Amino acid sequence: MDLNTVVNNILSPAALFFFLGFLSVLVKSDLELPYPLPKFFSSYLLISIGYTGGEKLAQAGFSTDVLIYIMAAMVMALFVPFYSFFILQRILTVYDAAAMAATYGSISIVTFIVGTEFLGRLGVESGGYMVAIMSLMESPAVIMGIMLVRVFAPAPDGGQKRPGVKSLLHEAFLNGTVLLLLGSLVIGFITGPSAGADLAPFMTGIFKGIVLLFLLDVGMLAARKLELLRKVGPPLVIFGIVAPIVNGLLGIALAYFLAMSPGDALLFTLLCASASYIVVPAAMRQAIPEANPGLFELLSLGVTFPFNIALGIPLFWGLIGLWWGG
Repeated sequence: MDLNTVVNNILSPAALFFFLGFLSVLVKSDLELPYPLPKFFSSYLLISIGYTGGEKLAQAGFSTDVLIYIMAAMVMALFVPFYSFFILQRILTVYDAAAMAATYGSISIVTFIVGTEFLGRLGVESGGYMVAIMSLMESPAVIMGIMLVRVFAPAPDGGQKRPGVKSLLHEAFLNGTVLLLLGSLVIGFITGPSAGADLAPFMTGIFKGIVLLFLLDVGMLAARKLELLRKVGPPLVIFGIVAPIVNGLLGIALAYFLAMSPGDALLFTLLCASASYIVVPAAMRQAIPEANPGLFELLSLGVTFPFNIALGIPLFWGLIGLWWGG
C-alpha cells in the first residue's frame, strides 16, 4: 500500500468533511444541519447515483459478464452474513448476532460514493452496472439475517409472530432507499444518455458538493455514537475492523477470478467490505425487534465506515494494483 495514496485519501475533501463533522461533536460545537437537509442530501445522492448508473448501463448494455458479476454479488451478500453470524454469536445474543451479520452482509452507499470519488481523482473508469450491483446487494442480507433468527432463535414469547414472508419481501425489496435507488436506475436506463445531457447540471454538476455536506452530517452522526463504544467492548471493535479487511480480500479474489477491470474491482471490493447503517438497521428494527439497533448502527458507522474511507480504500486499491499488475 502506497503511503502517499493513504495520505492523499485521508486528506481528500470527502474524508476531511467527515472528520470535520466528527470533530464538531467532540469539541461540543453548536454546528448542526437542520433536519430536512440531511434527508434531502440522502435522496439527492440516491437519485443521482441511480440515474447516472442507469444511463451508463444503457450505453454498455447487459452482457453475460455483467450478469455473472451480479450473481457473484448475490453470493457475497448471502455468504458474508451467514459466516459472520457464527462468529458474532460467540459474543452476542442470537438476535443481535443475526442483525449485525445482516448489517455486514449489506452495503454502505456512502462508502461506494467515496470510492467513486477516489477513482475519479485517479482518472480510473468504472462501469455503470456497479450501481445495479450495489442496489441488489441490500436485500439478500436482510433476508439471510431473518432466516438465521428463524432457524437459531427460540420462538417469541407470548405467541408473538414474526413478520411473514410477504412482509419480509416488502421490507427487503420495497424499502424507501432501495426503491428510490432502483427506480432512478431504471429511469436512467430507459431515458438514456440523450435525456441525461439536459439533466447533467443537476445529476453531476452539484454532486460533489452535496457529497461533502452529506459526509459532514454523517461525521456528526458517527461521533454522537462514539461514547457507546466503551459499552460494546474490544471484541466487537476488533470485528468492526477485521470484518471489512476479510470481506474486502474475498471481494478482491472474486473480482480477480472474474477478470473485472481495476475500477470495477475496487467498487465491488468496497461493496463486499462495507456495512449498512441506513437500510438494514431500519429493516432489522421491524423484522427482529429483540435486537438492539444502536449496537449494529454504532459498529458499522462508528468503526467500519471511518476505517474504510481512511485506510480501506487505499489498502484495497494497493492490493488490486499488485494483483492486476498495475
